[in-house]
Formats: sequence, C-alpha cells, structure tokens
Amino acid sequence: MARLGTETAFEVLVRARALEAQGRNVVHLEIGEPDFDTPAHITEAAIEALRGGATHYGPSAGIPELREAVAQDSTRRRGVRATPEMVVVTPGAKPIMFFVILALVDEGDEVLYPNPGFPIYESMIRYIGGIPVPVRLLEEKAFTLDVGQLCDRVGPKTRLIILNYPHNPTGGVIPESGLRAIAEVAAKYHVPVLSDEIYSRILYDSEHKSIAAMPGMESLAIVLDGFSKTYAMTGWRLGYGIMPAPMAQVVAKLQTNATSCTATFSQLAAVQALRGDQSSVDAMVTEFRRRRDAIVTGLRAIPGFSCARPKGAFYVFPNIARTGYGAKALADKLLDQGGVACLSGTAFGEFGEGHLRFSYANSMENIEEALRRIKTVVGG
Repeated sequence: MARLGTETAFEVLVRARALEAQGRNVVHLEIGEPDFDTPAHITEAAIEALRGGATHYGPSAGIPELREAVAQDSTRRRGVRATPEMVVVTPGAKPIMFFVILALVDEGDEVLYPNPGFPIYESMIRYIGGIPVPVRLLEEKAFTLDVGQLCDRVGPKTRLIILNYPHNPTGGVIPESGLRAIAEVAAKYHVPVLSDEIYSRILYDSEHKSIAAMPGMESLAIVLDGFSKTYAMTGWRLGYGIMPAPMAQVVAKLQTNATSCTATFSQLAAVQALRGDQSSVDAMVTEFRRRRDAIVTGLRAIPGFSCARPKGAFYVFPNIARTGYGAKALADKLLDQGGVACLSGTAFGEFGEGHLRFSYANSMENIEEALRRIKTVVGG
C-alpha cells in the first residue's frame, strides 16, 4: 500500500469544501469535470431503462448493445475497424488503466508514461512492482510528448507504453508524425500501447488521430475512452476499452473478479449518448474554447506567469517559475489566501514543478473572478 499514490484533485476538493463550510467563498478550478449537465436525452434513456427493469447483472464485458455502439463509433471516428468482441465496458475509465497494467506488467517490467501526466499511471505501475519510466513533455513545443526520448527508452524490458492525448494536465496533443514514430518502435519491440483518449472529442484546432489507426498497431493498440468528459457524465462512472479480442477477454475476466459488471441501465443510456443527438458535445467544446482563450489571456497578464495555449481537453498548465514560488507553495497560497482551488504541477509528476493546473470547466464569471484573485495574491 505504501507504493500506491493518489489523485490530488480530490484531496484539494476536500480542503476547499472545508473552507466553504467555514463560510469562505472558493472558486473551483481543481476538479477535471465539465460543469454542464448530462444531456437530457441521455438521462431520459436511463430513466426509461430503470422503469423497464434494467436493474440486474449484465455480462462482465458489457451489454451487447453498448459494445456494438462503441465499436461502430470508434470505427467511424478513429478510422480503424473495431468489433464488439474488442470492447470492454467498465465503471469509469480508470479500471481500463488498472486492468491493463495488471494484465501486462510483472515486477521489474518497465512502463513508459508521460510526465507531467495523470498521476494514476505512475501510481499503478509502482503498486504492482513495475518500473515507471517517465517521458517528458516539452513546454517549448506546446507540451508535445518528446517522441525521440520515448523511442530511445523503449527496450527489451519495456512491457507497456502509455500515451494520453489530448493531454491532462497540459492540453497538449501528439501530431500524426509522432504517433507513427511511436507505432514503429512499438511494433519493432512488440510492445502494447495503452492510448488514453478520454479527451478525444475535446479538441480546438484539429481532428483527433488515434495511434490505433497507425501501421502495425492492430495487435498492439489498447484505446481507453469513456463518457465522463464528452457527455458530462462524470458521476455516472462509465468508460470502456477497445483492444485486440484476446486481450479483451483477459480484461473482462479481471472485471469479473473486481466489479462483476457495469450498471445495466447506465449502459443503455450510453447507447443513446453515442447514437443520439451530438449537438451538446459541439456546444460544450465551443464554450470551452471561449473559456480557454479567456483564461490564457488572463494568466499571461499576471506578473510571473506564462501560459501555453492548450489544443485540447479543458486545462491550462501555466509556468509560474518567475513568481519565485514553488508550485505546491503557490497552489496552497492561492487556496488559503485567495480562495482559488487549483493543483500544483507536482501532482502530475516531477516534471510538473514550476507549473500549476487550472481547469476551465467552470463559468466565465468564475474564471474571471479567479483571475482577479490570483493577480491579487501574487502581487500583480
């Protein structure tokens, strides 16, 4: 248990709620969840499913209707054929990370992962005795993964490569040329790639490209995706993985042992999410783009801050090195003195020092208020 990490966003949320209980006003820019409601047609589908009696166990890999819908959606969006046999539906997307790492990594095996990056990658690698091998994201290149460094670090002990794009916490992406280079080295060493594409629908300047569609990846790509971010369904706990069918059988077996299955009525709602009206997704992304531009402009105007413009997701990762504060010290000060909840860059790994993460999945009014408070705290 001493090797198991955590997700700091939830710890900061608890601290922020404690301050609010004391009467303090806090602007929440720490939690990575859309502030929109789940679209009504999805909620109605869940209600109809509940009234129809969809309250019983289902198959460990997911109900056939949703696996078929996921396969069709992925085939259309990623340009690579997927079948229902390749799909495993899980309660949230994190179990895909957990199960895949459990299935593929033994003690002493190396796993490459982005740093700064989602903290659960490193946590799970360490927990089962694997060796985490961080691959740095390059701030000077808008937080694109250092593909050359990644390729150089793949070797005989590498058992898994983890990618995430659009990226949490930076909003960076990996260009198609980088994906092709990663696919080439993965195929050379026959290393599976877990591609976390949970933000694939939240892109501002380009269309999503999946490593699953790159040459040589048919037997190696494992795609992680879900409904939390795209459809504002974080509390529904609904994710999925798409992978070679033999791997899907292994992951489904792990799910049988861990959670049995995913709630049936929520899966029926997810079918409606994928096959129903998509206008809410487009509207949400349009609003996130507006907020992105506002928070980037506002942060760049604060003394000591610089800020890359994210290309996807709903986070900014400003550099605060010139303020003279360490990342955690400034994050704590912003919460305690300014009432702005954010995350230290070090919550995402050693290369996150000198940065903060703000989620702009909040109203424009609250973002503007947060910017005013940040400027006051740092003495602008």
